[in-house]
Amino acid sequence: MKKLILGLTALSLVAFTSCKEDASKKIEEANVTAAAERDANASKFPVLVFEETEHDFGEIEKNQAVETVFTYKNTGNAPLVITEIKSSCGCTVPEDWSKEPLEPGKSGKFTVKYNGSGANKITKTITVTANTEKGSEIVKISAFVKDPSTVAN
Repeated sequence: MKKLILGLTALSLVAFTSCKEDASKKIEEANVTAAAERDANASKFPVLVFEETEHDFGEIEKNQAVETVFTYKNTGNAPLVITEIKSSCGCTVPEDWSKEPLEPGKSGKFTVKYNGSGANKITKTITVTANTEKGSEIVKISAFVKDPSTVAN
């Protein structure tokens, strides 16, 4: 019985050590080069820079629709992809942004429409979700909404 256990142990040691020697021969130089290039590119991100991050419509009347355009530029070193633009409420609607990748150095824009609901000073945020390092950027609109029906004569 001892000879059987000793024989199996010796056979196992030979099998395990022979596998280690062959593993280093299986690595291909092309795979190492491709992995190094992939890792170097993984640290490159687009950078989303806005011309203005806040827009103030000033004083507007209640239910007066207004709109503005936010212009941005990709100052990073990878294509920028905006996947979603979402507002903080239904009274503010972002639209007209490109779903296509924006190359480094190029500019883009999107429109934000506000329907004039609310009263007094309002501030709404618009979240831009993109493939930047941070993942999202925020721009804001504001206005002072006055209701002419409540003005005393």
